[in-house]
Amino acid sequence: MKEGPDFTRVAALIGDPARANILTALMSGKALTASELAAEAGVSAQTASAHLAKLRDGTLVAERKQGRHKYFRLASDEVAQVLEALMGLAAGSGHLRTRTGPKDQAMREARACYNHLAGDMGVHMFRSMRQNGHLIGPEDALRLSETGSEFVKSLGIDLENLPRSKAPLCRACLDWSARDTHLAGQLGRALLNQILSLGWAVKNADSRVVIFSKTGKSAFFETFRP
Repeated sequence: MKEGPDFTRVAALIGDPARANILTALMSGKALTASELAAEAGVSAQTASAHLAKLRDGTLVAERKQGRHKYFRLASDEVAQVLEALMGLAAGSGHLRTRTGPKDQAMREARACYNHLAGDMGVHMFRSMRQNGHLIGPEDALRLSETGSEFVKSLGIDLENLPRSKAPLCRACLDWSARDTHLAGQLGRALLNQILSLGWAVKNADSRVVIFSKTGKSAFFETFRP
């Protein structure tokens, strides 16, 4: 490439299998240590540190020291969006990695996609909000309607005091497992946080799976009706 952004460098950073595993683990939204990420990547601690240095220098991850430990997380929402898009592209092209066991189905039902709800539950929530007129406009210019604003306020979400972010309020995100759309953006983050705050679900400590209780699932479907 003679001119323009050098996306080949970013692609090379993401394309390494170990680094891809590290980035996927950070899609949980949690800050993780180098040793935790080494286990996720299936490499030694020394190799993981080398990979993390490259990802940090490439501004894909950010590092934070807390006491004797260093924690890593995705550098920005923009990085998460790129990873989401690549996951959707890979799934649509038939490039899927399969892990057998109960987590596989659990991941498809409900998971944290960086900071918002994904999987079948996330797709259901998006579809419900569309059908009820809470989310309007084309998917590339999605916005919250007046009734949508009242709806999310009724759930306890203060739209005027959401955490500051470069992300749009509403963003349509292609779900790699359901091959349908779920909600990202500031509102997607706020809805997942509220679902967790209401006690409807909890995040699995060892994965990106979001586990709904029986009563929580009932409350979720009662709230997000077709």
